[in-house]
Amino acid sequence: MLLIIKKKKEKEVNASHPSPVSPSLYNLQNSPSSPQFPQLINSQNHKKKKKILGKIMSNHSDDKISDPSPPFDPSKPSIPISYPIKTLEELDSRSYFTSFHYPFNKSSVPLQQQQPSSALAQRPRILVCHDMQGGYVDDKWVQGGDNSGAYAIWHWYLIDVFVYFSHYLVTLPPPCWTNAAHRHGVKVLGTFITEGDEGKEICKKLLSTKESAQKYAERLAELAVALGFDGWLLNMEVELDVGEIPNLKEFVSHLTQTMHSSLPGSLVIWYDSVTIDGDLSWQNQLNEKNKPFFDISDGIFVNYSWEEDYPKLSATVAGDRKFDVYMGIDVFGRGTYGGGQWTTNVALDVIKMDDVSAAIFAPGWVYETKQPPNFQVAQNRWWGLVEKSWGIVQNYPKVVPFYSNFDQGHGNHISIDGAQVLSTQWNNISLQTFQPFLEYVDDPTSNTIQVNVDFNEASFSGGGNLTFKGTLETNASVSTRLFLGELLMDALPLHFTYSVKSQGNSQVGLSLEFTSEIQGKKKLLLASQGMNRSSSKFSEVIVPLQLTKPNMAPGWVVQESSIAMNGYTLTEIHAVCYRQQPENSVRRSAARSNNQDPAEYFAVLGHLRISTSDQNTEFPPSTSWIVEGQDVEWGGSQGSKTLSLKLSWKLKEGNKSLFPRYYIYVEKLSKQSLRALEKRLEGAREYIGVAHVEAFYVSDFAIPSGTSSLKFIIQVCDVEGSSQTLDDAPFFQLNVESQ
Repeated sequence: MLLIIKKKKEKEVNASHPSPVSPSLYNLQNSPSSPQFPQLINSQNHKKKKKILGKIMSNHSDDKISDPSPPFDPSKPSIPISYPIKTLEELDSRSYFTSFHYPFNKSSVPLQQQQPSSALAQRPRILVCHDMQGGYVDDKWVQGGDNSGAYAIWHWYLIDVFVYFSHYLVTLPPPCWTNAAHRHGVKVLGTFITEGDEGKEICKKLLSTKESAQKYAERLAELAVALGFDGWLLNMEVELDVGEIPNLKEFVSHLTQTMHSSLPGSLVIWYDSVTIDGDLSWQNQLNEKNKPFFDISDGIFVNYSWEEDYPKLSATVAGDRKFDVYMGIDVFGRGTYGGGQWTTNVALDVIKMDDVSAAIFAPGWVYETKQPPNFQVAQNRWWGLVEKSWGIVQNYPKVVPFYSNFDQGHGNHISIDGAQVLSTQWNNISLQTFQPFLEYVDDPTSNTIQVNVDFNEASFSGGGNLTFKGTLETNASVSTRLFLGELLMDALPLHFTYSVKSQGNSQVGLSLEFTSEIQGKKKLLLASQGMNRSSSKFSEVIVPLQLTKPNMAPGWVVQESSIAMNGYTLTEIHAVCYRQQPENSVRRSAARSNNQDPAEYFAVLGHLRISTSDQNTEFPPSTSWIVEGQDVEWGGSQGSKTLSLKLSWKLKEGNKSLFPRYYIYVEKLSKQSLRALEKRLEGAREYIGVAHVEAFYVSDFAIPSGTSSLKFIIQVCDVEGSSQTLDDAPFFQLNVESQ
């Protein structure tokens, strides 16, 4: 029931009589400039993107307005998008695998294991079902969009399972969500849903025979494995003939078994909708009506209209599988226990107390309803309630290399190694690195230093920084939680590298806390020589080395320290704000009053890397790669020329590339008449995007007059945040003059 009600501001929704179809998705084609859809700007592909969106949505709209554009044809080259499968025939035909968009939609980040095995932790868990504005909004642009205000989630350390949801038959998660979630150890599920009269007809075919049920289960498993996500949420939101139930059970069972054999650790979650009797009757608890489906799957997402004792009753029915019971909470508050919204924690407290799991539905409420004062603050405040109620469920770093540039997957610029390469709005959740465990403060004025992820201040890497701003007395220091880890140290030293930019004598260091069952706790501080070393808070203060990087923007300082703590576990990383003190600071401070006025403080932390080596990555030279241009299409009118093409690359040795990211540039070359040599046009090397697979689509690229050829450069990046020099990177060169 929860999954088919249209979102609305009114709370008066009859939870027993949901509307048969959610129209929320169908309104998307008319919404790009509405208040909930920040206007996309600064992109040469904006118009083309809007046109494609209209084509996709027009295939599903109930509106009678005619759409003059032809139907969306996924087999034809175009800007890569994520899209759902809408019919059983499309699923059966496997036509998705022949789509031009298919290779772009493969996730590229494997799931970071949080357990010794791939199984979920045996404790109460949190499942989050995103259901944001019908799905496939800004996140559908696989190569990224141009909306810096796009929706994102960054509190991954509070989530175990993430479900991507829409009202289409087969919802395939856009790879950006899978990439970001997997990086943080969170499993990702797609959705299979049938609802309304159309859903009944689909079920008649799906469940017509045992063989049919098995076939479609195998089709779904094949998609999940091919695209790299971890399973399915099944929501059969229709009444069924009791004679169809045996084949429904076969469908659920066969999908679960096939997923497990194809992808160990995968999940199939049943939604509390149709009962074992074929009735569409939401039980709001685990009982004899829905337990047969629970028994043949990996868990149940219980409908949200439960009462206070239902979690405990459900736990009793589940027995030793009580953590596989996910009690639903609708954040919009439609008939949900505790009211959702800013009291979502009321339901979480009850669920946690009764030792079962929670399923949070539609946390995008914060974004869709424009909670004040802005999305960043409201989002952090809302997830702060979740943390206070439930606690942290993911820890990192757990393995090395570990890298974070605090990028949330959207911003107003992009930098690489301290040099800015893009100065326009963008969004791409795939670009999220490990997100910091920043604690929400109800009254930020109570802290002398305010800590924020900042998108305006120039970044060292990506589009975000951590900024520390406020007032700080000369001998004071302020500590801010960054990461809570479980990184076991061995005999080899680890190298901690981080970038800082600051004003005046403001400085940022790193506090590292280690624990050992034998040796106890040890706290180290990485800080420059100006730090007051008399502090008893730390076992040792280590002065890092300063590194230099070519082409780095002024103001950035990169620092590195090598630490060996064999047998210890790194459990906490904090940023420490302090002031650099001159050698005679002790005498000066003694002469001053203890009530001295605090001074302004401002510093930026650009990135943090933990690795086993202080050496730079040796990237394969350009000669090691095969780079091709395909689906070349020339366009434009008289006096102007445009180009669209698909770039693809692979290592010649045929080994699967282990690189997570590729930055794409284009260099515009003109012929020099005197020496017949190619000469770069001024400002010709231009950043045009990022790829997370070994392919990138260039769409309607405007070619300046006088250009003789275009050189597309693929800058290879590693998991530690380092990138290959452009002069050594693989490239593809295309002649323009003859076209």
